[in-house]
Amino acid sequence: MAALAERRIIPHEELQARAEEKSEAQAQVRPEHLRLLEALLFATAVPLDEKTLSARLPEDVDLKAALRALQAEFAPRGVNLVRIGNKWTFRTAGDLSWLLTKEAVVPKKLSRAAIETLAVIAYHQPVTRAEVEEIRGVVMAKGTFDVLMETGWIRPRGRRKTPGRPITYGTTEAFLSHFTLEALADLPGLDELKGSGLLDGRLPPGFSVPMPSDDPQLRDDEDPLEPGDLDLGLAPPPERIEE
Repeated sequence: MAALAERRIIPHEELQARAEEKSEAQAQVRPEHLRLLEALLFATAVPLDEKTLSARLPEDVDLKAALRALQAEFAPRGVNLVRIGNKWTFRTAGDLSWLLTKEAVVPKKLSRAAIETLAVIAYHQPVTRAEVEEIRGVVMAKGTFDVLMETGWIRPRGRRKTPGRPITYGTTEAFLSHFTLEALADLPGLDELKGSGLLDGRLPPGFSVPMPSDDPQLRDDEDPLEPGDLDLGLAPPPERIEE
């Protein structure tokens, strides 16, 4: 019995002190700029672009490397760091989305025409209403574009430099966020659409799926929206400049 090691009961205060020492040691190992980056992303209600993040961090920080490190650090956690378009934000881990189902708002079911119209805009943007009708081969119902505008998934981009100067449309960051896409390039291609059964296997010769572009800049055949478009609810409101 004498050979047995003597058991020692560790007081609660000593356990707490050890935990605090361990926490301090971990904080010293973790770079300070990761804490700053984490705080910035956690505090905002909207995704932030890299330019905004870089302006708030020390000049010598490699932002892209820091974002990758933070993304890897949060990968196994309940919230993940994700990129939406060219912006970053924290989101609930995809495999835990069921936790929020009771609080989720049930969206209005889109009609087949609205879904087809959204797909045409996503793949062919920038595109006009007439061009959507030409691609689909049918005249569009009056409210189809209105429904998609209400979802926040499409937006007016500019005006086509053609007679009548029709409005051109494209998708939004809300579209990427809803369909969990980092970029439009993540939309399924021809082979994926065939494999999922969304396209008939007997497609006409030369049929192809266009590669959508993420470029928000107006193209050579587009003019900016005009001030009068604001009255029609087509153009986004001007940015507010704080004094």
